[in-house]
Amino acid sequence: VDAVGYNPPVQVGIWRSVGNSYNGFVVESFIDELAHRAGEDPLQFRRQRLSEHARQLAVIDRLIEASDWNQPPAGRFQGAAVHECYGTVIGQVAEVSVADGQIRVHKVTCVVDCGTVINPDIVRQQIEGGVIFGLTAALYGEIDIEDGYIRQSNFHDQRMLRLKDAPDVEVHLIPGTADPGGIGEAGVPCIAPAVANALFRATGVRQRELPLRV
Repeated sequence: VDAVGYNPPVQVGIWRSVGNSYNGFVVESFIDELAHRAGEDPLQFRRQRLSEHARQLAVIDRLIEASDWNQPPAGRFQGAAVHECYGTVIGQVAEVSVADGQIRVHKVTCVVDCGTVINPDIVRQQIEGGVIFGLTAALYGEIDIEDGYIRQSNFHDQRMLRLKDAPDVEVHLIPGTADPGGIGEAGVPCIAPAVANALFRATGVRQRELPLRV
């Protein structure tokens, strides 16, 4: 492993899920690409390579069932991603359509193993918020720099996901006895690769940059 230090001229900082967001996008997009090259179902491809990881297997199995995997409504396409962070394992399936050059995410199915669940409603709310946050970034989160200044200054020119565009979000919790895992940031990493992988099924084009475009 090589590490390269980089000191950009523009001030940067951390955000929700920190490095898990973009690392999740890269890794889970690449895993999906490997599954396609191998001619295997993307979730079964993951299952076979996580055979010694009981928590991940349980999440994937529940995700296949809860999302009606490979059975989307006509005109919609599914993509999946699985990630572990902060002691929590999460999987998501995004149900996506493309029309007139516009991406629409209709539904996101989430399965979460965060160990011992203290308050199920708060866990669901955090995952729902993480999905909306991550989806906003995946679809609209571009920042432009001009003459050393960031052009976007507020919500009038930095778009957010609005209620009319928000997907239905289903959250399924797997009961566990492990120590409670973190949940405030775990909803973010899977959504961008899940949508990107669905877009590949819809268009045949791999999305390797954010924000996602068709």
